[in-house]
Formats: sequence, structure tokens, C-alpha cells
Amino acid sequence: MISATKRGIAFLSTYPPRACGIATYTTDLMKAISSKFEESFRLIPIPIVDDHTSQYDCPLGKLDTDDPLSFDGISKNILLDRDIKLICIEHEFGLFVGQETKFISFLSDLNTAQLAIVVTFHTVLPAPDRTLLDHVYRIAYNCSQIIVMTQGSADILAETYKIHPDKITVIAHGTHLAPAIDKHAILEHYGLVGKKILSTFGLLGPSKSIETTLYALPAIIEENPSVKFLILGMTHPNLLRSEGEKYRNQLEAIVNQYGIADYVRFVNEFLSTEDLLAYLSITDVYLFTSKDPLQAVSGTFSYALSSGCPIVSTPIPHVKEVLKEDMGTIINFEDSDQLAAGVNQILDDEVKLSKIHHVNLQKMVKTSWQNVAITHVCLFELLIDQKREMIYSIPPINLEHIFRMSEKRGFVQFADISSPDLASGYALDDNARALIAMLHHYKLYESYEDIALIQKYLDFIGYCMQEDGTFLNYVDGHGNFTMQNGQENLEDANGRAVWALGEVIGQANLLPEGIVKLAIELLERASRHAMVYYSTRSMAFTIKGLSFMKSHNYTTIIEVLADRLAAMFEQESTGDWQWYESYLTYGNSVIPEAMLIAYEATGDSRYRDIAYQSFDFLLNRIIVDNEVHVVSNKGWAQRGQPITGARGGEQPIDVAYTIIALDRFYKSTKDEQYKKTIRIVFEWFLGRNHIRQIVYNPVTGGCFDGLEEHEVNINQGAESTISYLMARLKMEDYKGERVD
Repeated sequence: MISATKRGIAFLSTYPPRACGIATYTTDLMKAISSKFEESFRLIPIPIVDDHTSQYDCPLGKLDTDDPLSFDGISKNILLDRDIKLICIEHEFGLFVGQETKFISFLSDLNTAQLAIVVTFHTVLPAPDRTLLDHVYRIAYNCSQIIVMTQGSADILAETYKIHPDKITVIAHGTHLAPAIDKHAILEHYGLVGKKILSTFGLLGPSKSIETTLYALPAIIEENPSVKFLILGMTHPNLLRSEGEKYRNQLEAIVNQYGIADYVRFVNEFLSTEDLLAYLSITDVYLFTSKDPLQAVSGTFSYALSSGCPIVSTPIPHVKEVLKEDMGTIINFEDSDQLAAGVNQILDDEVKLSKIHHVNLQKMVKTSWQNVAITHVCLFELLIDQKREMIYSIPPINLEHIFRMSEKRGFVQFADISSPDLASGYALDDNARALIAMLHHYKLYESYEDIALIQKYLDFIGYCMQEDGTFLNYVDGHGNFTMQNGQENLEDANGRAVWALGEVIGQANLLPEGIVKLAIELLERASRHAMVYYSTRSMAFTIKGLSFMKSHNYTTIIEVLADRLAAMFEQESTGDWQWYESYLTYGNSVIPEAMLIAYEATGDSRYRDIAYQSFDFLLNRIIVDNEVHVVSNKGWAQRGQPITGARGGEQPIDVAYTIIALDRFYKSTKDEQYKKTIRIVFEWFLGRNHIRQIVYNPVTGGCFDGLEEHEVNINQGAESTISYLMARLKMEDYKGERVD
């Protein structure tokens, strides 16, 4: 079982309801860490308070920076809590004005007590005076690690402040994964149908230079008369207290002066994350016009990029580091003519707009809060306890993308990010896998909605069956079988169909009679061809499917197919190569699993022995340092050749088949090592992989199409999404298990 002991991590920061970017940042970070590693940590907020009351439960108290004694009280409370192993401080110089010396003393006390301290600098000034230089150096001296959000900030700390690079970690500003949306419905909701949307957001103040866009609007309107500029956000609270709505009134005066009121909308709110992402999802061009050349990083800029928005931006350091030519346009500070030209160039080119949208989503997925949480926790683990493994939380089951991809005819083959690509058509492979997944879901939850999907996928399998009892695989969006069926070997697709039909029959006691009757009819027709296929995986799939049919005739077919696989194993195996072929390609785990099933169906111990030998050989190849690296399509493994160590090309289907096989081997043998490995392998989807990024998308319910050398493929097609669901359903039996 997972240990009940959680290590405490305190977060000293501002918090809502304070309208503050750091408050939002810290809230998002803590939510992400809690969601990803619920069983590992107890996260404790320590609010830095102003005249607002924090909504958080504060067991360690609140830090009142106007009261020097408050620092001592918080320090004492932290050290009295023996579970607290680390404090993470979200730092902005303005938060400690007048108390800089007391803040250093606070850090020193915690450091002396050997508490790990991580300070995140949200601002790094490039030209410090002697006082600031000394202050930052003393912060660095008293903390364990400094986090900054750009490489430029890290370089300034190292070169200007003389902080050792080993003490600096770069972690990008977190962003929200783009949800699957109905853009037209959102435009309709906000009364913006037919408009080309420009937007900017954040707490308003003169440094935002919103007027740069307002001055550019007439030139934009001339070329794009359907444009609408959304100014999203309330005035900065500090500014509101000192001078009221002076800046907003100045902007409204410019709008009236230029006669552009019909083209501008002020949304004077501190937007919820949900509302903000909705506005960004309909934004055609996002405008970032800060006139502060020293602004180190911008969360608003990051959020817009991660929503796929093309950007027209001024050149603050963060922008110059991140925004490449294929992501948007950089303009000079306060240059309205350049802004107008940049916006018009993007709006006039629909192909370019669409391409930028996809590029930005692809490049920014690595900065999702889920991935930022993983990076933070990896750092925390190094500082707290290098020997203890992180315990990833298993996400709840989410069928949203399954339903989205299930069109009238069946499960759509590919997706454009999270939208079904109807032009890609349908495949027997995918609908067979979808049928298996939904059967397992129905077995667990007996949801009425599952039956409709089960019937849909089964009907598609029936549609693909030909008169002679074989199956075609590829169907276009209009229901026509494509030329691709004549260009590829369809043995594996036929085997998968048999596996899926067998799974239906295996749940005959739960399913409506009509569904079971159709599956039996189709399987009986398909089984007549079972012995004409010699593909290893096709034979394995067929063994799996026929194992649900208990008559002697089907056991005989299983024996024939298992004998073939056994003969292949004996022919190809050597002392250090225990496999059925001279290479390892895709879907490998299904073969030893099928041999174990053949043993269970026939009692022939030879099949069992080969199953164990081959599966343990495979696991030794793909489990490295407590992490799975399934065989990559960038470099199949060959007998007699050294392991290439190729990165990238790892597919969700291979991970899923490995989990399914591990589940069967564990339940057959009760070997605890198989059970431990199940969790290790599943965590590949959650970030336990070579790039430490999620492959499963918890926002859409889809799964990214593959893990490449440095990034994920953000399209969420049928094979990957169904593979994840099959694996996730197996994890229902193992959710409480701990990886040691």
C-alpha cells in the first residue's frame, strides 16, 4: 500500500483573493503538484498578506510583512512542524519592501536549521546597484536552489550576480493545457460570431501600453473590418488604490477620439482561469505590448502561447527568448505601425494563422502545469531525498475524448490535436481496440452509455467483414473501403478483430443478448481462417480471442497457433536472445501473454515456460533504472546487435500491451515483481519517461500520439487514446500500490 506519510512542503507567497499574478501562479503550481503527486506531499500555504484575508487554511499562520515579528513567528512554526522538509518561496522584490534585512534573517534561520529552501525569482533585474547585488547574493547564499523562468534570467544571475550556475534551475512559467472546445459556441456565447478577435489580458496599468494597440486599430480595421479588440482584465489593485481608474479612462478617451468604440470591448474583471481560456480559445491574434524592457517574464504571454494564439509582442527578455518566427511577430516598443502591419499579415493569411496555432500548441505543451509540477518535484526530491521515488497519482477515468472521437459510423482514426479528423476515416484496428476498452469499462461500471458505444464498434467490425469471413481494415469517411486495404498485410487487423469479438463473448453474462449473438456469429465465421495467418501478433491476438470460446474445436486452433509460436521461439532463441523473431518491433508483450493464455487453455507447460522466458527477456530489455523504454520505431531491436538506446518513437500502444500482459502474469503467478512493474510502466503516461513529460492529457481525456526524443506528438488519435484507456482500466486493481 502507498505510505500514509507525506512530506511537508510550505509555499510562502501571495494567494487569492489578492489580485496578483504571483498569487495565481502559486495556486496553479500547488494544484498541479497536488493533482500529480497527491500521495507524496502535504502542501502548506503561508500567505503573504496585505489588507485582504486569504481564503486558505493557514496552519503555520500568515506573514504580515509590515510586522518584523511576523517573520520570527512563521519561522518558529515551520521548524516546529517536523514533517516539513522544504519551503518554496515565490519571490518578488516589491513583496518585501522595507523588510529586506528581516527577510534575509528569516532565510538564514531556516538554512541554519538545515531546512531545504527554494526561492523562485519572478523578477531578475539586469543592472543592479550595489545594494540590490548584495541583497540577491545573500538570498542565494541562504537558499538551497534558485528557480528562474528563462535562460536569460539564469545567465544574468550567473554573470552579473556571480551566483554559481549549479545553484540555478530554469523552469518555465506554467501554462494550462488547451481544452477541447467548440469555438463557434464560445463566439456565440460572447456575442462575437463573425468577428476576428484580437485580445490582451492582465492587470491594467500604464506599463501594459494598451494604447499602442488602440493607435494601431484604424489601420487594422481598414484591412480587417470585422476585427474586435478585447481588453481583458481589471485595473491593478495598487493602481486602483492610488489613482482610481485614471488609466482605463485614458484608454476609453482614445477609443472615443478615434471613433473605434464598435471595435473595442473592455472586460473589467479579474477573470477565472476557465473564462480566460475561453477567451484565448477564440483569439486570432494575441497582443502583448508591455513597454517595460526589464520585465523578466510574463505569465499572460505564456498563457496566450499555450492556447495556440499567434502573438504580436514587444521585445521583453522572455519574449525574445521564446517567440520564434513561426510563432508570431516581435515589434518595437510602442510602435503602433509595426503592430498594425504584424496583425494584418497574420489575419490576411488563414494558412499561416492555422500553422502558427499548431506550432504554438506543440511547443508550449512542455510548459503545462502538469509538466512544470513534475520538474519542480524532481528538484524537490533531489534536495530532500534522492533515494525516494515520486508517487504519481493515477488520474480519474475520463471518457470525453472517447465520445468526441466516436462518430456515427465508428471511432475516427486520427485527430487534429483534440478534434476528430473526419477525413482520416476509420480503421478496424481502432474500433476493435475501442470495443475491448469499452467492454472493460462496462464490466467495471455497467454504464448505460457504454452499451451504445459497444454496439457501434461491434457493428463496425461486422461492416468490415467480407463474404469469406475475412476483414478489411480501412474505411473512408463516406463508408467506402480504401485502396490501402490492398496495399498492406491485414493479418494483424484480422487478429485484433478476433480478439475483440472474443472479449464480447467473455462478457456474455453482462451484455444484451443481441450483442453477444452477433459477436458469436462473426467470430465463428472469422475463426475459419485462423490457421492461415502466420504473423506472430496476428496469431497472438487470435489466441486471446479464441480463448473465450470453450469448445474443443477452438482449443485445437489455439494449440496449432501456440505450437507455431513455440517453434518460432525455439528456432530464433539463443542464450542471450529469448524471442520469437530475430528482432523486436511493436506490440511485443502480446506474444508472451498469448503463450500464457495458451497454457491456461490447454495445460501444456511448454507454452508456460516459453511465456515466462520471453516475457522476462522483454522486460529486461525495456525496463531500465525503474523506468520503461518500450522498443522505439526509431530503432527496432535486432538480435546480435547492441542496444541502440534510441530515444523517441515510443508508442502508447506498446505501453498498454505491456501493462495488459503484466496484469495477466501477475494474476497467474502472484509474483510481486510483476505487480510492482505494472505501476512503473503505467507511470510512463504520467511523466516517468525520458523527457519527464505527460503523455496522457487530463484536460481533454485524450492521449498524445507518441513520445519523441525531446517532445510529445500532441495529436490525440484513436490508437493512443484507446491504448491509454485500456491501460488505465487495468490500473483499477492497482491504484493503492506503492512503487518502492
